[in-house]
Amino acid sequence: MAWIPIHDQPYDPVPYRPARVTAEESLRAAADLRARMDERRTVRAFSAEPVPEQAVIDAIAVAATAPSGAHQQPWTFVLVTDPEVRAKIREAAEREEQISYAGRLGEEWLSALRPLGTDQNKPHLTDAPYLIVVFEQRYYLDEESDEQHKHYYVDESVGIAVGMLITALHLAGLAALTHTPSPMKFLSEVLNRPRNEKAFAVIPVGYPADDATVPKLIRKDLEQVLVRF
Repeated sequence: MAWIPIHDQPYDPVPYRPARVTAEESLRAAADLRARMDERRTVRAFSAEPVPEQAVIDAIAVAATAPSGAHQQPWTFVLVTDPEVRAKIREAAEREEQISYAGRLGEEWLSALRPLGTDQNKPHLTDAPYLIVVFEQRYYLDEESDEQHKHYYVDESVGIAVGMLITALHLAGLAALTHTPSPMKFLSEVLNRPRNEKAFAVIPVGYPADDATVPKLIRKDLEQVLVRF
């Protein structure tokens, strides 16, 4: 069934009867997911080794199941494999990053980035076999009629979807990086996106390079982020 905008549609509930798992199965699955996700790290050095495209597409399909404000699903995932297009994205991103690292970010921000070892050079944009450029749809646009309808909780909805995308990629054995060059208007121009879309993040995807390293970081303990009432 083709999707149509949800505005002005009647409320039409359908039964929801998911399979119930035992408490033991639930605990086992939760513990396994916790352990696997604790191994996830952001990677900036990618191998050129081919990645099964279907694994990436399935991860995007998982992201597209995310909850969204008024079920408006205000996201577009652009999968980029063309080397020339990725080169254009890298060139434009590095141009903006050079300005940022030269002072646009401000000293406090630059100080926060130093432990991560980042700089204006972004080889991951051309080294990784895939780029997923995520766009948020600020409003629904019917390109034939030029009709517009407001979307709600766009940032929250797209942020949840990106989190699910990163999780799905990791569970598929792939590495990813959430790259947010600022400003990102060049992505709309390079990828010829419609006016209702705004770039949210660029996510390189692939296998880590054999010599990949990551910063020595420590995650907060659960007790530091969990509050009970």
